[in-house]
Parts: sequence; C-alpha cells; structure tokens
Amino acid sequence: MKKNILILIVIVIVFAIAFIKTNRQDKITILDEQFLIYSDKNGIKFESASDIAYDGENHKLYLVGDRSVLFTLDATFDKKIEELNYLSADKILYNGDTYDCEGLTFDSKNNKIWVSYEWVAGVFELSTKGKVKENYTLPKKLAKRENYRNRNRMLESIAYHEKYGLLVASEYPIKRDKIEKQTIYSLSGEEWHFKADNYPNCGVTSIEVMDDGNLLVLERSYYGLMKPMRTILKKVYLDSCDKEHYCKSEYIASFNSFKGDGFNNFEGLTRVSKNRYLMISDNNGYKLLPTKLIYFEVDENQ
Repeated sequence: MKKNILILIVIVIVFAIAFIKTNRQDKITILDEQFLIYSDKNGIKFESASDIAYDGENHKLYLVGDRSVLFTLDATFDKKIEELNYLSADKILYNGDTYDCEGLTFDSKNNKIWVSYEWVAGVFELSTKGKVKENYTLPKKLAKRENYRNRNRMLESIAYHEKYGLLVASEYPIKRDKIEKQTIYSLSGEEWHFKADNYPNCGVTSIEVMDDGNLLVLERSYYGLMKPMRTILKKVYLDSCDKEHYCKSEYIASFNSFKGDGFNNFEGLTRVSKNRYLMISDNNGYKLLPTKLIYFEVDENQ
C-alpha cells in the first residue's frame, strides 16, 4: 500500500513539473522573422553567426561569426523588418591569428564595438571593419583557462551597460561553481548570479541590456539529437539581488524544436528600439541549416 502511495506521489510530482514547464506564459510578440541566405563576399561564406549588435543611429546591423568574421548589413525596423542589405564581411585578426568569436555588443554613444571570444578567453574592441583596436584585460578568474569547464565554454556573451561598463558571461559556470549558478561579470570585477533554467545542459548564449538597465538573457538547452533543442529567454534583475548577489529572474519566453519551433541554435541577441529585440541562430557552418533572424517585442506589462 505504501509503495502504491509513493508511486502515486511521484506521478503527481512529475505531471506537476511538466505542467509548470509547458504552461509558463510567454511575454513576447514575434513581429517578423527571416532566413538569411547570402552569397560569399571577399571569399568569405555567410555562416556561423554567433551574436549580433545594432547601431540604430546609422542603421547598421553587425554580426560576428565564430570563424573570426564581422558581417555588416544595412538594416531598418518598424512594425516589421523593413530592410536587410548585406554590405561586407571582414576577417577579425589579432597578431595574424583568428579567434572563436562568440559575443558582440555596440555602444551607440561612443560608437564602439566589442567582441568576446573563447578557446583563449578575451575581449577585443573592434573597428567597424573588424580591425582589433584593443585587447582588454580580464579579471583574474576569467583570464585563467583552467578555471573554465571547457575551452569551448568560455566568454560566450558580452553586453555594454551604461552604469557597469562591459558585462560578460561564460556559457557554463566556472569550475568552482555549481552548474546551476550562472554569473554575469563586469570587467571591473563585479558579479551578479542567477539560477540557470531547469532543463538539462542549459547554458547562457547571449545577454543584452534592456530599457530599464536589467538584462535579457538567452539560454540554450541541448543534450542529443533525439532530444529537443530548447531556447529560453529570461529577464535578470541586476537591481534586485540578495546579499550573496543572487538576482531575481523572470521567465520571458521559450522555443522548443519538438513543438514546431524548428531546430534553430539561437546564440545572439540585440536591442533594436524600446522593448524590441532581434535574436539570431548559428548554423555552425552546415549548409542545410538556416541562419534565422527573429524580430520580437517584450511585453513588460504582463
């Protein structure tokens, strides 16, 4: 009898968890979406877009590729994507070497572009033609390769914050932290923590500053071809943290490849205008996989 009751309790818990996960209310409206397919420029293939950054004043959309490329497009947005015109592709080289570029951000006030990279963790300031202008010094714990779980799990994300300066995040927590303890770092040494989503193998792939100074965070969960690819958007409140720097976080939306959302490896975010953002997928250089751009609005009133 006790065994049957225990089994019943387990079943109820499993269904309750499933209900919670599948019934979280999305707080976005998708305004438009496009597949980006372009011919080679300068002998460089348009592929492997890891992150994006938008210069609204000059209507330029920058994409960084993990094969050390900066792509530039003319781009305008309103209620829909109005214009996307592919302009250039420039190799990012530093001392003659290429880098696995993963994060990209833009400071409109000072007209600066920064990229974060992995395998050897770091941050570059770039010109609009992909020339490295400065290689930044990282806090000690981020500068040491041995602190990361994997050389391909280093500085996946970067964002420029008017108050805190450059913020970065590794895909998975550094070795000394629990796997569910995600951290946002400033280059000056400040830290903010938040809990990773509950799905297996969930890691941060992009961060972007929202209108109120808090962060929109993109997480990805992938753990095998026979399992769904999940993308989760959440808001992390940098202005609402406890004494141990754990911050409040809030579910915004999710995408599931097993529920009609496509097998899209979303890795990039950028803010376009008030409450409006772009999200881009990385096709990892596979011709049969598209590069998908989604233009969406976050409903802050829900």
